Amino acid sequence: MATEAGSAPRPQAARTGRPVPELDPALVERWRSDGAGLVDLLTLVRERLGGVGAFRLGPGPTVLVTDPRAVQHVLALHPDRYVKRSHRARLLIGDGVLAATGAAWKGQRRLLQSQFTGTGMRRYEQRITGAARVAAGRWAAYARTGRTFDVGLEMRRFALDTIWRSLTGHPLDEGTERELNAVAAVVAALPTLPADAVDAREAVADDLARIDAVVHLAIEAARGGAAGPDGPGLLHLLLDAAAERPEYTDRLIRDELVTLLVAGHETTATTLTWLFLLLDRHPGARDDALAAGAPGSAERRRAVQALVHETLRLYPSAWILPRYAVEDDLLAGHLVEAGSDVVVCPYLTHRDAGLWPDPERFDPGRFTAPDGRPTHPGAYLPFGIGPRACLGLRFALRESTVLLEHLLPAHAPVFHSVPSGAAYSITVRPDGPTPATLAP
Repeated sequence: MATEAGSAPRPQAARTGRPVPELDPALVERWRSDGAGLVDLLTLVRERLGGVGAFRLGPGPTVLVTDPRAVQHVLALHPDRYVKRSHRARLLIGDGVLAATGAAWKGQRRLLQSQFTGTGMRRYEQRITGAARVAAGRWAAYARTGRTFDVGLEMRRFALDTIWRSLTGHPLDEGTERELNAVAAVVAALPTLPADAVDAREAVADDLARIDAVVHLAIEAARGGAAGPDGPGLLHLLLDAAAERPEYTDRLIRDELVTLLVAGHETTATTLTWLFLLLDRHPGARDDALAAGAPGSAERRRAVQALVHETLRLYPSAWILPRYAVEDDLLAGHLVEAGSDVVVCPYLTHRDAGLWPDPERFDPGRFTAPDGRPTHPGAYLPFGIGPRACLGLRFALRESTVLLEHLLPAHAPVFHSVPSGAAYSITVRPDGPTPATLAP
């Protein structure tokens, strides 16, 4: 059996490891009867069994991994043994880089990777700043008029504008924004869609058609040479690749474009929404960040980035990372058998009191103080680690920081109501609206 990396399979691990400890089936049944969410079951597994434990929802075990060393083993050191089989959003993103596997994934990632390095990020600075200025202008208008607005929708609007500029070179216009709201609608619907793939697609067919229509127009415009005011974008890179690589059909270009749309705005918008909700409860954190240095200084930027990092610790962009064991392996001394489902859960790793003292407390100082955070790479992974870590890490951090540098000095939203909790889907989202006003 070929592995994801395309190499020959290794010999099976010697069966000398201890069995992975497994949660009492009675507790799983109690969880089922209580109607609790998956995060509650995973929390119970970690509390009862530690950093590597198993539970059964079907005939085979699912192994939960939260211990940092085991996390690194699965995601970074041995990704050929623990592979990605599918993606929950596949009906939306198709064969884009998030869902692709094997040699196809390697080729797609290699093409995009250079765009998100330190050097590659320079081409997006003007686009990020342009979108942040537009958002800041809207907030200034809200402050003048006292109009109520939804912070979450505003963050989505900014992030969508930013990624659209980066993909096409064009600012986001109202018509495109209206149609691309279908992306958020499909993402929100994913947890409740039918298990059957055909029925699931039918349930969101209208939204998928709206998305496809927008993407088709963008592809045709770019193919016709219509670079935007900021110059060519990532879409043009994909079209150039199609001239030399036959696998880049119109369908794959569509899938890659939608993948970048989803990954490029859904996670950032969610993180920024959580951040403003956290600052509402901890206003001193905003004051501390602004007092760290003058506008534009490296000190202030580091303090603002710490706000983002602490938000990502509590609400990581990738809260759960499913994998599949293609061969027997020893993990933290335990035998994980081939065919086992494996779930890495950054959300729980980030809330481990052994790694993060008082883990439920919002404390950006963890990311500015010496020795304020654990140094093991498996202890903090809001975008994953290893070869399948999120390509857009730098992009997301940069756009979040730039927007906050524009908004924080002038505005502190006053929320009329706040969500009662979180909704666990592709991301961890606030489970309700976020209406607010800004003081004139």
